[in-house]
Amino acid sequence: MILIVFKYLTPRGFRGLTFYPFVLLADKEDKLNKVLINHERIHLRQQLELLILPFYLWYFTEYLFRLMQYKDSKKAYINISFEREAYANEKNFRYTKSKRFWRFLTYLKN
Repeated sequence: MILIVFKYLTPRGFRGLTFYPFVLLADKEDKLNKVLINHERIHLRQQLELLILPFYLWYFTEYLFRLMQYKDSKKAYINISFEREAYANEKNFRYTKSKRFWRFLTYLKN
């Protein structure tokens, strides 16, 4: 994991963004935010499980599907299976060590 602080690379309203192996942070203070870093670490693990490129294809496709489903960009983002898994486990700092392979699939259902 390579942490980069550069607020202009993170979309407005987001604290972090992960593009394997980089984690882009909006502010240098975010480096100290253990929950945020763990959330992004979960995304790194998800990206590895799907061999990186398929992760982005799935993520974007699911976002479009959720956008059609909810007609609200924020609600669509929150309901992407990868995000649901990361938010549900971001406070469990041992999660990436015990995470089952492709666990995000259990978060596909609403």
